[in-house]
Amino acid sequence: MPIVPIAPPQSVPVSGGFDYVTVDALHRRVYAAHGGYRSLLVVDADSGAIVGQVRVGPMHGVAFDPASGTVYTGNGDDQSVSEIDPATLKVTRSVKVDGIIDAIAYDASNGHIYADEDDGTRIFVIDAKTMKQIGVVMLPGHKPEYLAVDPQTHDVYQNIANTAELVSVDPKTLTVKADVKTPEMTNNHPLQYDAGYKQVIIAGNGVMSVYSQDLKKLYQTEAPKGIDQCDLDQASHLLACAAGGTVTVFKTSAKGAPLKVADLMVAPGIHTIAIDAKTKNIWVVWASPKGEGDFVQRFSLKP
Repeated sequence: MPIVPIAPPQSVPVSGGFDYVTVDALHRRVYAAHGGYRSLLVVDADSGAIVGQVRVGPMHGVAFDPASGTVYTGNGDDQSVSEIDPATLKVTRSVKVDGIIDAIAYDASNGHIYADEDDGTRIFVIDAKTMKQIGVVMLPGHKPEYLAVDPQTHDVYQNIANTAELVSVDPKTLTVKADVKTPEMTNNHPLQYDAGYKQVIIAGNGVMSVYSQDLKKLYQTEAPKGIDQCDLDQASHLLACAAGGTVTVFKTSAKGAPLKVADLMVAPGIHTIAIDAKTKNIWVVWASPKGEGDFVQRFSLKP
């Protein structure tokens, strides 16, 4: 299953480096945290054209409401979470928190925005309706990396990189309900939740592991070293991952470890990635380590 470029890399106006990427498949938008430029990059998921950039701060995390298309950004050391109107590409509301924000996730069922603290010990919980902070989850360790929400139980899963731990959070009490060590890996980074198979998938330092909803280890396989972000398509169970400039695609399974189905070296500097649930196209963004600029590119998976 080769990975094939749909178009050449597209240069992004103004350099600055990237963090998290996501695709709103319904509203046909790609959103990337253009952190060094302190903005949200917006790309048309059909044409590949750059729609614009929204200045929000030195952002890292990005999430959206799948019904309305409203976008939420975690604005790094500006210590805030912002709401963006996808039509006007303007910030409509923001809320300050007492910490630097890294990854964020949105639960449409309860309207909670979960924003983890970069190199910290907390998840800040924001009510998207009022854009006010409604709680704080205290975490073990001090380096949360990536988080995901179970759409059925609404539990929140969070990696803790510095202590090699995986925790689940009760959405009602906003407390850690389960905590397990992951000694097979260090520096836990990507985390995805497969709702169909009820599995938590994490990776770090050349290892990918699968855990059950209640954090029992199920499977383990090899993963690219230096793996950072992964993104899972819930319908096809395709898991796209970025590491060291390489795009690798796995297929998850109900009865075994994820199976690698494709990989492609794209460009040094790629570490974040997203998959379009409608087309299965893969999007990557990167800043050239040689100072040649910032780029966005789309790929397809061929049978």
